[in-house]
Amino acid sequence: MKKIQMVDLKGQYSKIKNEVDSSVLEVLDSTAYINGPRVHEFQKNLETYLGVKHVIPCANGTDALQIAMMGLGLKPGDEVITADFTFAATVEVIALLQLTPVLVDVDPINFNIDIDAIKKAITPKTKAIVPVHLFGMCANMEAIMQIASDHNLFVIEDNAQAIGSTYTYSNGTKAKAGTIGHVASTSFFPSKNLGCYGDGGAIFTNDDDLAHAIRGIVNHGMYERYHHDVVGVNSRLDSIQAAILDIKLKKLDIYNKARQNAARAYNKAFEGQTNIITPTGKDVCSGICDTCDCHVFHQYTLRIINSDRDALVKHLNEKGIPCGVYYPIPLHRQKAYLDERYNEDDFKVTNQLVKEVISLPMHTELDDEQIEFITTTVINFITA
Repeated sequence: MKKIQMVDLKGQYSKIKNEVDSSVLEVLDSTAYINGPRVHEFQKNLETYLGVKHVIPCANGTDALQIAMMGLGLKPGDEVITADFTFAATVEVIALLQLTPVLVDVDPINFNIDIDAIKKAITPKTKAIVPVHLFGMCANMEAIMQIASDHNLFVIEDNAQAIGSTYTYSNGTKAKAGTIGHVASTSFFPSKNLGCYGDGGAIFTNDDDLAHAIRGIVNHGMYERYHHDVVGVNSRLDSIQAAILDIKLKKLDIYNKARQNAARAYNKAFEGQTNIITPTGKDVCSGICDTCDCHVFHQYTLRIINSDRDALVKHLNEKGIPCGVYYPIPLHRQKAYLDERYNEDDFKVTNQLVKEVISLPMHTELDDEQIEFITTTVINFITA
């Protein structure tokens, strides 16, 4: 059996090596390293794939989220509601811009922001909602957009983990994650479903005026060289990374399908295990349906109940099986984001999840032998 990796970037690269190497050499030969033709080609191709009017590439996913907020003109003191159960970058940029983060609980089934919690958190100072499409599944965007419309709020989708996921409205229409809110951000960190070989990110929007503002912000506030019309930053996707991403974008649906198939295999192996709660697709699904497009499994995350999750982590590592706990400490308990307004009773789901969740290896190169070994090892420990 091949060595099990949490993310097998080398195995994936080996299958596209010739295309990647050739494209990188073309960029090197052109010396168009910043904002070169390959960046613009990737931008256009990603716009087509997503069905969105504007993609603005930038240096990384955290920058993308910050720049999206800057483009909306949010002011210090404005309140921004987001999920407590997510990576710190989401709340980090809110604080950096001197906005006021308002953390709320999440849904116990799909781990995304809880709709009722959003409603309870709205105040006259609320200006935006940041739903995080966690682990590869789109949040309930139809409900979120209705709340935003009712209260005149912006919606900024944090799509760092769910590129390629599809959201289905109650009337059956579909839209790609990241194209529904007023603006969205994504990350091309190497381990993402669409990842480059360094850092990278992008902002998406269908708003022409907002796109114009963001294009200036990413480039020192310039629309014309040496004319600084707005306060900006230096955040650009380089041509080498764009060339790599353009190759991988053409394979993204295949990559996501491989992840979905791996998730189905995991779920099947764990059937009947009462101490293991497996991930599902939409709330109405009992599992992962054969036509699943709502979840692209950036992570495959279990809940371990009535058993010792931390001891399982140690056991898996001893057996050569990497795993992860995303995320072990809620954001509302992190030293940087403590706030006397928070009440532990408002974070019952998050406080439970951090004790139970464990993410197993998930990538495009997983094979049946590896999945069988991983699942058998988990089950043997749980049932011992």
